Amino acid sequence: MTKKKKKNEDPKVHEDLDGFKMDINSFGEISSSFSIDKINEFLNKNVEDKKLKDRDDLDLKDKKKKG
Repeated sequence: MTKKKKKNEDPKVHEDLDGFKMDINSFGEISSSFSIDKINEFLNKNVEDKKLKDRDDLDLKDKKKKG
């Protein structure tokens, strides 16, 4: 048997995303309680981009900034 989740329960989220809500209206448009810039800032800070992790040219830019 599967357990059904109540619709009124808020999902567990990272503390930086507290209050984040997303809705899809009848036309398929997505609305969010946070701006895209704030979401992107959170993702850039907390999620590693797998496509970019092995690029040598990005490592060189990081070393130049530090040294």
